[in-house]
Amino acid sequence: MPAKLLQNDVLFISDLHISLEKPEITRRFLRFLSERAPQATAVYILGDLFDAWVGDDDPSPPNNKIRKQLKHLTSLGTKVYLQPGNRDFLLGDKFCRDTGVTLLADYAVIDLHGTPTLLTHGDLLCTDDLPYQTFRVKSHSAEWQNNVLSKPLLLRLLAARWYRFRSYLHKRKKTSDIMDVNQSTVASVMREHHCLRLIHGHTHRPATHTFTLDDKSAQRFVLADWQKDKAEILCWNADGHHYEVI
Repeated sequence: MPAKLLQNDVLFISDLHISLEKPEITRRFLRFLSERAPQATAVYILGDLFDAWVGDDDPSPPNNKIRKQLKHLTSLGTKVYLQPGNRDFLLGDKFCRDTGVTLLADYAVIDLHGTPTLLTHGDLLCTDDLPYQTFRVKSHSAEWQNNVLSKPLLLRLLAARWYRFRSYLHKRKKTSDIMDVNQSTVASVMREHHCLRLIHGHTHRPATHTFTLDDKSAQRFVLADWQKDKAEILCWNADGHHYEVI
């Protein structure tokens, strides 16, 4: 990374899928929080920070290390915003109090150096995946979440392992097109929020897509998922954007 970094940087990351089984990613994220993030004005985590989140009362490693380092970062003055993804949508108020992080809604519009920019995790854009969208509606209901969170922690941890395994099996049966975003949905959502720029993750297909929306040039930035040997950050400042690899 460059030795001298601008102080008005806004950083975007997503899909770290932190878990006990992925220590390299945990170490890289903790280093990011202690070395790179303090030099930014804001950090946006667009979903799936954790591979699974069964409730804010879960002390399983490395959750407490992550909480502590996030709290240190926000106490230094860096704003941290987190948009829950399809793996960690049970993140709640206690996590925010413990870390100083602000949770965002499924869709959030920010002023990114003068340009309205729409942020979302990305799973809502994959409307061709009908079974997932059906499950998403059910799992985001207050009744479903209250029922899950009322269960003993051990039972929730075991259930999370089962759901991850079942998700893996289901993905093997789906085509790559079904698991990607639907362009008509992308256009509709961007129109609804009056934005010509969209940033999201979820699909693990990093790219920059330029297209025409109502006779205007529009862009869709897809963030990269973090891997054990590589992580990528989308960095934005007054001079434009670039990618940093850590």
